[in-house]
Amino acid sequence: MDVIEPVMEDACIERLREFFSEHPKTALAFSGGADSAFLLHCAKKFGCDVRAYYVSTEFQPQFEKDNAVLICGLEDADLTILEDSVLSDIDIISNGPDRCYHCKRAILSKIAEASKIDGYGIIIDGTNASDPEDDRPGMKALKVFGIFSPLRSSGISKSEVREYSKKEGLLTWDLPSYSCLATRVQAGRPITGEDLERIERAETYLRFIGFTDLRVRSVGGNRALVQVTREEYASAEENWESIETTLSDDFDKVTLDPEPRR
Repeated sequence: MDVIEPVMEDACIERLREFFSEHPKTALAFSGGADSAFLLHCAKKFGCDVRAYYVSTEFQPQFEKDNAVLICGLEDADLTILEDSVLSDIDIISNGPDRCYHCKRAILSKIAEASKIDGYGIIIDGTNASDPEDDRPGMKALKVFGIFSPLRSSGISKSEVREYSKKEGLLTWDLPSYSCLATRVQAGRPITGEDLERIERAETYLRFIGFTDLRVRSVGGNRALVQVTREEYASAEENWESIETTLSDDFDKVTLDPEPRR
C-alpha cells in the first residue's frame, strides 16, 4: 500500500518517521482506538517491526477487543491478546482517585512482561499532543514504565490523527473516543463484575439501535444515567420508551441526561 502524499509531506509525520527509524522494533500498547490504530498504521508504513499488545480485562467491552483484532488484521500486524482480571485488585475495585493509575499499571505490567519475552525493548502508546501533560494517574503510569508516546513527541494532535487517518483510508478516522467501563461507575463506589456486565449490555443495545457516542453511567442505587451527544439527542428522546423498557431489565431507574454529551 502506498502512503498518500499529503500525509508524507507533513513535518509532524516526518518526525514520526524519524522515530521509527531510530526505534525499528517496538511493542505497541494497543486499544484499537483512533490513536493507537493510526500509530500502528504508521509503524507498519515506515517499516517498523511492531507487535500490538491488547490487554483484555473486565473493564474492556467485547466490541473493543473485536475492533483490535479487525484493525490488526487489516494492517497485517501481529497482535497478542493478554487476558487479565482486575476485579481481584482492591486498589482498582475500590474505585478511588488513583484507580486509573493502578489499572494502567496492571495493564502495562502485563505488556512489559510479554513484550520482553518476545524480544521487544521499548513500548509505545497512542498518547497524542492534545492529551494534557500532567500528573493524571494514567500519565503517571506511563512515566513509571518508561513508555514512549511518539504521537505526542511528534506534535500530532487528536484532530490531526483523525485528519491523517481519513486521508489514509483508515476505518478508525471518526471512531468516537472511548473510556473503559469502570469510568461509568460513580467515583468512590466499589466496582463489581455485575455492574460492568449491566453497563456493557446497556451500551451494546444502544449501539445496536444506532447510537455511536454514548455513556451509560451507574449512579448508585442501581440507577442508570444515559448520555448521548447533541446530534443524537432527538433520536434518544424519540426512542426513549423502548430504551427505558429495555434497560429496565438491568436497572431499577433509567434517566436520560438533560445535558447532551460533549
